[in-house]
Parts: sequence; C-alpha cells; structure tokens
Amino acid sequence: MTQRLDASEIAENLARLAGWSGDADQIEKRFEFRTFAAALAFVNRVAALAEAADHHPDIDIRYNKVRLGLSTHSAGGLTGKDFALAAKIDALPPV
Repeated sequence: MTQRLDASEIAENLARLAGWSGDADQIEKRFEFRTFAAALAFVNRVAALAEAADHHPDIDIRYNKVRLGLSTHSAGGLTGKDFALAAKIDALPPV
C-alpha cells in the first residue's frame, strides 16, 4: 500500500503546485476553457495520463469548466501519487 502523507508533507507538495488546493483527503483544481469541446479535449488528455499512472481523478465537467479531484482511495487520503499526477496534469500543453 502507498504511504499516506502527513499535514506538513501535503503543505510542502501543495506549495509546489499552482492553483491546487485541498486537505488531508483530496486536492483539487478548477480549469476553464473557451468551449465545451476544449474542455473535453483536456479531460481526454488527463484520462490518458491517469490510465498510464493507474491513478484516476474525480472529474466534473460543467460546459467549459472542469474540476479535478485527486485522492488515493486505497490509502484513505493523499499520497505522492496524487501530487505526481497533479504535476503531470499541470505540464500538459494548453488546449
């Protein structure tokens, strides 16, 4: 099982990510795009990263707005997997 992060580790990792927020259970970020199609294109790219990492975010799509939530459910909170995937998502080129 992957080791759950403590509060100070979570704070350190959040400080390295722009726009992400959260608590001991989940981190999240909201994205806004020009169109619904652009939002879906982004979600598909996130899905490819998630499949490759075998780590799947909660995804909420509302027209041109996307909310991603990351948590390691098997660990009951946040682990390094969540922050690694968040960094990969942030590194995606603009849609």
